[in-house]
Amino acid sequence: MKFTAEQIAGILEGEVVGNPNAEVFKLAKIEEGTEGALTFLANPKYINHIYTTNATVTIVNKSFEPEQEIQTTLIKVEDAYKAFSTLLEYYNQVKLMKSGIEQPSAISEGVIYGDDLYLGSFSYVGKNVTIGNNVKIYPNSFIGDNVVIGDNTILFAGVRIYSETVIGNNCTIHSGSIIGSDGFGFAPQEDGTYKKVPQIGNVIIEDNVEIGSCTTIDRATLGSTVIRKGVKLDNQIQIAHNVEIGENTVIASQTGVAGSTKIGKNCQIGGQVGIVGHITIGDNVRIQAQSGIGKSLKDNEVVQGSPAFGYADFAKSFVHFKNLPKIVADLENLKKNNN
Repeated sequence: MKFTAEQIAGILEGEVVGNPNAEVFKLAKIEEGTEGALTFLANPKYINHIYTTNATVTIVNKSFEPEQEIQTTLIKVEDAYKAFSTLLEYYNQVKLMKSGIEQPSAISEGVIYGDDLYLGSFSYVGKNVTIGNNVKIYPNSFIGDNVVIGDNTILFAGVRIYSETVIGNNCTIHSGSIIGSDGFGFAPQEDGTYKKVPQIGNVIIEDNVEIGSCTTIDRATLGSTVIRKGVKLDNQIQIAHNVEIGENTVIASQTGVAGSTKIGKNCQIGGQVGIVGHITIGDNVRIQAQSGIGKSLKDNEVVQGSPAFGYADFAKSFVHFKNLPKIVADLENLKKNNN
């Protein structure tokens, strides 16, 4: 898809300096720009590249005045970085602007869907599913019975949504994620075997949630596993049955949250964190990467370690840990001198 400098300037409310009919069809870093590429200059550190770049069009701040001859067409805006971000968002929307039902695909009885649905080939939609407007479901996806999907939600290729799941508006679920699979519930028997406990709850995902690739969110045993508004989950995260994650909490890759734990709002949880079940984590908590959380945390705590404790104490303790061989040697010398 090609755009002219004049069209881009119209989107960004900018001014063209150079050829308004210059066409671009790809994006590039300024130092890697080639013919047909659009780039931007925001950081003064890269200013020398604007005189050598082969990019066809470059977005710059209004204050920029070239000191040498340049080949690239300029689009001058108030803030080049923000303008380029806006353009990336616009480009992404255009790229994802698909509609229609591809074949082969299967839509079961009782399904209701809104305007501009895109259903990719080899996808299956179960009975009595409700799908909102402008929903994009990419190929090889599975939607179980009685699922509800809100407006403007995107399910990328290979997503699996089990029955009874409720997904809000403006959500994004990336490839390979599984929402609503059985929680890990087994009752030990007298003979040493385990009997499966039926998992009859569901998963509720509220508005504006993004879920990374290959993340799993288990259905509740009873009731619901709940992901509140604005939550952002990275790739390869495990959320167990009956967990609740509060609004605008972000969790990095390879973290696991065990069953029935409640996480507050506006928390930041690093990668490879392990959180035990049946505890409560307060609001605005920050958990550093690779921490092990074995007890409840109050609002605004910052912790690190396994088992985790206060971040400031951890940092001080780590200094001593690194110096442990020297500390031991000093103690041995003191013993010798005292003898």
